[in-house]
Amino acid sequence: MRRVSGIIAAVVLCASIAAAQRPEVTIHLNEAFFESLLDALFQNGSPLEIAIAENKSPTPDRQMAGSANFARRPDTVCREVIQLLRESGGIRTAVKFRNGKITAPLAFTGNYNPPLIGCVPFSGIAETVIELEFDQQNQRMIARARVLNVSLNGTGGVGGTLIARMVQGSIDRKINPIEVFTMDRISFLLPIRKDTNLRMKASAVRHEIVNGGLNIMITYDFIKA
Repeated sequence: MRRVSGIIAAVVLCASIAAAQRPEVTIHLNEAFFESLLDALFQNGSPLEIAIAENKSPTPDRQMAGSANFARRPDTVCREVIQLLRESGGIRTAVKFRNGKITAPLAFTGNYNPPLIGCVPFSGIAETVIELEFDQQNQRMIARARVLNVSLNGTGGVGGTLIARMVQGSIDRKINPIEVFTMDRISFLLPIRKDTNLRMKASAVRHEIVNGGLNIMITYDFIKA
């Protein structure tokens, strides 16, 4: 009986050691990386525009209609879009890692054409939170942005609820999900013999948020290619 118990204990111990030794790759991303990335995107790429026509509310915001901050434009063409900006009102579009959360203030400008009012320009900051997911089937890490609050510049928040719905709807429809990276970008083909190759396949992904940075830990299985 003692011998059987000893064998069982040895098996459990070996299994624990094997689990602890599973191959894992850690990727660290910090806020400085995203600052440089955003600078490059806004300097070298065309502005990101998202149409908002499909997100319009059928009822105009009465507060917006009565606000002196909004002046009707004489233009006959009103491009109802949201355009992301690098900065608005002294606040920059950024990715921040704080208190166990990933947050992203998004600076934007845009136009809205409610009934009976005409083309209404707006700009402001959308406070968003970003959640990470591992899409195992497609072997990719994705992120989803969710708008928590919208602050409008120079309007005292008038119409913020309506525009927040439009901004969130536009992000959900045009941006989410955001592909952060695919696992094959950080996978390797391992030649063992001339007739045998092994490749790495991600089996699990976990992450931890530290102040100023993000650690992504990817667990791999080795399978025959």
